[in-house]
Amino acid sequence: MAQPNARTDVTRSAILAQIGAQGPTSRAELARALLVSPALITQLCKQLIADGLLSELEYSPSQGGRPARLLGLQADAGTAIGVKVAADHLTIVEVGLDGAVTRSATEPFDAADSDAIPNLAQALERFIDGSAAAALLGIGIGVPGSVERQADGIVDSTQLGWSRMPVGPSLRRALGVPVLVENNVNALAVAETLHGQARGFSDALVVTIGTGIGAGIVTDGVVLRGHRGGAGEIGHIPVSEDGPRCQCGANGCLEANIGQDALVAQARATNVIGPGAGIADLRLLADRGDIGAREIFADAGRLLGRALAGVVNTVDPEILIVLGEGAESWAHWSESFEKAFRGQLMPSRRELPIAVESWQDDRWAQGAASLVLATPFDAQGLAGDQGQLVRDRLAAR
Repeated sequence: MAQPNARTDVTRSAILAQIGAQGPTSRAELARALLVSPALITQLCKQLIADGLLSELEYSPSQGGRPARLLGLQADAGTAIGVKVAADHLTIVEVGLDGAVTRSATEPFDAADSDAIPNLAQALERFIDGSAAAALLGIGIGVPGSVERQADGIVDSTQLGWSRMPVGPSLRRALGVPVLVENNVNALAVAETLHGQARGFSDALVVTIGTGIGAGIVTDGVVLRGHRGGAGEIGHIPVSEDGPRCQCGANGCLEANIGQDALVAQARATNVIGPGAGIADLRLLADRGDIGAREIFADAGRLLGRALAGVVNTVDPEILIVLGEGAESWAHWSESFEKAFRGQLMPSRRELPIAVESWQDDRWAQGAASLVLATPFDAQGLAGDQGQLVRDRLAAR
């Protein structure tokens, strides 16, 4: 039998997500919902039943044809935990096999603290102790930075001030469970592919705006990671030769011009807001019609539009998804963004659909948990030995 490919792996994960979202479902309904052939659905469901992830239930009522056998999730097969790590807080979720969030928590966190990783481990211990659910399969960690290999979990992050931080090894020693670590936007792109706006698309560009500017590039259903796991760092596209200093050490990066701190700095420098005011104050002024505040967002929209047009012309996605903290102010970005973006696209790409999602920390953490849920279908071997440990735990159920 041919080896499974990455696209097939995504489809198997999507089957679990679909049944989790819609309840017991027939094979025919799955094929229609996921836009794949009935033969492939039959093959994959057979494997999922053999793996103990699905079970056959009663027959659905017939309307004249042959009754269809319904499929349901094996509820006790296991859960996963996902964590979004930010410079000043953690968002932690617990999810079932379908990726649906069953429990969540947010708490303060200081990434600059010398005990940041032990503090992260303690936060996870408290969260795990509060679970009454099925066996924990593993933990996924999403960080704003580069992670060369998910299984190794060594993090370089300018936002967090971490250099070669051994997040994965440290948490595995402290917690005794499999731990996978990934760039947070890549993890978010996984969640969007399985549960969100990118579902049903083979090629998507997921862009986050807010504290940083990042992208997850989905190609043939798989997130593109690059040689060292750093693909999608669009925040460091140089857009101005003598622009502001970026936290990466260069001048004129996109993020240094339109990231949250940059917008606040511009607003303070032009007296649109006072010295102690922040991004929420700037957004409120724009909502009230303040011309100076609206111009700052409009300028950011133009710059983002031109930069993303270049990315879209390069990677040719089927859909562009925009989300993140900055999406709360999208009404003030959108007009200038659309004009700059569409104007710089190649003619064949000017009708590209754009989906803008409201900002939810839970979705980011759900993406991190999806790293664990995807490991039973990891034909590429991205999860390494940690993925095998997850599969061992699943088999033990």
